[in-house]
Amino acid sequence: MAQLLGEWRRRGARQGSADLAAAIRMLVLDGRLPAGTRLPAERELAEALPVSRTMITAALDHLRSEGLVASRRGAGTWISLPSGGSLGGVPDTPLVGTSMVDLARAAPPALPGLLAAFDAVRVRLPEQLADHGYYEHGWPELRRQIALRYEARGVPTSPDQIVITSGAQHALAMTLRLFTGPGDRVLVEQPTYPNALDAIKAVSAIPVPVAMTAGGWDLTGLAAALRQAAPRMAYLVPDFQNPTAHRMSAEARARLADIARRARTPLVIDETSVELDLDGDPLDGPPPMAAFGDELVVTIGSASKSHWGGLRTGWIRASTEIVHRLVSSRTALDLGSALVDQMVLAEMIADPAHSLRSRRALLAVQRDALLDGIREHCPGWRFDVPSGGLSVWCELDAPVSTRIAVVAQNHGIRLAPGSRFGVHGGFERWLRLPFVLSPELLRDAARRLGLVAASVSGLAVPTDPPADVPVA
Repeated sequence: MAQLLGEWRRRGARQGSADLAAAIRMLVLDGRLPAGTRLPAERELAEALPVSRTMITAALDHLRSEGLVASRRGAGTWISLPSGGSLGGVPDTPLVGTSMVDLARAAPPALPGLLAAFDAVRVRLPEQLADHGYYEHGWPELRRQIALRYEARGVPTSPDQIVITSGAQHALAMTLRLFTGPGDRVLVEQPTYPNALDAIKAVSAIPVPVAMTAGGWDLTGLAAALRQAAPRMAYLVPDFQNPTAHRMSAEARARLADIARRARTPLVIDETSVELDLDGDPLDGPPPMAAFGDELVVTIGSASKSHWGGLRTGWIRASTEIVHRLVSSRTALDLGSALVDQMVLAEMIADPAHSLRSRRALLAVQRDALLDGIREHCPGWRFDVPSGGLSVWCELDAPVSTRIAVVAQNHGIRLAPGSRFGVHGGFERWLRLPFVLSPELLRDAARRLGLVAASVSGLAVPTDPPADVPVA
């Protein structure tokens, strides 16, 4: 618990119990203390931090009042959930005003035209209602549309090579069940997508990290890790990598495919952000990894980042042999994805260039607004301007990522600290900042982050924050 809390106390702060409560709240919001986690006894926690037992008691009392902690005599204290369903009073949807601004979740709102797609599907739905509605491979029309998209990107693909899933996370879970077992190793980038790490650990596999470089992927390091660790599969994000936003070149993809072929290691490639090229046309980007090592490559896609997370529709592209194995083992998990969602997505991607052009244009405006705000209010932070994706990976001027994430809650901002993106934590000099909110909200968030950064570094800050900034 003490290791998870890290440097939780703000320099010079007198309200130690409030700081401790904020740090524990951050661990809950960040998923590192899930509901049901038993907390240490107050005396043990006081010795480990070390602080007075009175401070521990006051912090836990504050968290009990929020519904984040529950206790019972003889049973101890554990992490709970508020009766309203939100954690620590943080709403699920960030709103302008006094509510929390969510910069932890890199997920944009629904694409314009979604309601029109639902209306179009309502007209076609009666013809489906007379049938059973189960499609283990996925609805044929959607599989055909996705196969055509791969064709347009230069990779011949048949609908038989496509399996529809309930999002990219479901797709990753299916591939992990197919390729790995308890104790098997899975090669990953360092840093990488936190939910992928959670999925790997959920099947009792062991993530093997290979550090990203300032310019992208260390292919020599990847080759060494494949030889020495002998992982059963590798999970990589070559298009606008999450969180660094790097993109792998065509030459590097060809070399990676050759490395994987020599090691006989399947590559599970996450392409959830491939359509979000903000500085060009996705069709003009590097060819998909499948173009370089078709039999070894399993590609994961999703509509969550490009269209809307609420659709919960993703897919897997693989060889027909792997597709057959995936579908054969699928019944242990589910019997197919929701048909209505598949029909809606098929309606929307009938003309993908038209439907996503406005999204990419808006994201570019939002990216520029956020980066302008960071340059103004956090001048010591460094970053490369991302050419695509949904977030920027900021290098801070000190190893204070977790402290900033904790203090930011008092300024109405929810953040994921850099440690969430590492296999074993770390990345205290880094912070991922999504640009999925409106330009106005992002500019205000940058201003608040400037106050947070100054507070954490001990510099003087204005003592009269705006009235709409909640201070715990």
